[in-house]
Amino acid sequence: MIMKPTLTAFGLLGSFALAGSVATDINTPAPTASSDGFAQARRPISNPTLFDLALPGTNVHPIFIYHGLPNRINLAGGGSVDLGGDVELYALQFEIALNERLSIVATKDGYVDMNFDNTLDDQSGFANLGAGLKYAFILDPVSRTALSGTMAFEIPTGNSDVFQGEGDGSVNLILNGLKLINDWQFAGSAGLQIPFSDEQSTNSFISAHASYEFCKWFTPLVEVNWFHVLDSGDGRGNYPAYLGGALPGAINFEGGDLFNLGAVNADENRDFVTAAIGFRSRITDSVDVGAAYEIPLTNDEESLMEERFTVDLIWKF
Repeated sequence: MIMKPTLTAFGLLGSFALAGSVATDINTPAPTASSDGFAQARRPISNPTLFDLALPGTNVHPIFIYHGLPNRINLAGGGSVDLGGDVELYALQFEIALNERLSIVATKDGYVDMNFDNTLDDQSGFANLGAGLKYAFILDPVSRTALSGTMAFEIPTGNSDVFQGEGDGSVNLILNGLKLINDWQFAGSAGLQIPFSDEQSTNSFISAHASYEFCKWFTPLVEVNWFHVLDSGDGRGNYPAYLGGALPGAINFEGGDLFNLGAVNADENRDFVTAAIGFRSRITDSVDVGAAYEIPLTNDEESLMEERFTVDLIWKF
């Protein structure tokens, strides 16, 4: 019953992409991802470790995130504690196309600096490493439609001081859809985050993007992300820098896109929804920059986000 929203989203994305991929004349040359039909396609900004463009390609993607923490967070069983502060993330994603349909993707890495106003001590360290493959099942520049699947593995190489490095890793299974209509772009992703041990939670997510290119310098966008806990983890004893490892047993929510806390009581608040507004600007044919401001639509005291500002650059070659 819990997986119905994600399965429904997979079906909608598949139907949406298939509807735009009407069979062309058999004499039409095979399309490629570099064809002009996809020249306007732009990568989403929010949920950067999971929400990707459906098109395979070769690019580097530096990211900076300023992530404001809530002033207070609620605890399992009632009550709350003061928190506040911020998290800063410096990361570099990259993608290497092996052919027009298949690419290697590096989805997660970087350095995390956590600064708390109350209760917890400041910490810093490296994030886990994540990488995998992306394959385009549908790639039609004539109808300007694409549908791809990504399988990426997250390896627990990071530091526990920044909510990384615990458990036995996980696999992310993701479906990405893309449709361009004149100057409009619609994109979506839906997926599962499946850990290899019960120390972390099993989650699903759905992300959606809409944008309009007024000119190459200004493409405003809006995005929505929904994270859903399918099965809460049991991370008690993990992250010893925080309350001696008691934090996963004390909170009743999960960490969204960046952190899997293994929160024992995450089933009390299974859903975490955010909305982002921003823009992209195409500096050259191969370089564009973007910025987005994001806030939670669910209760921020039952999450680790009060606000987030993301800035990135994409260099395609």
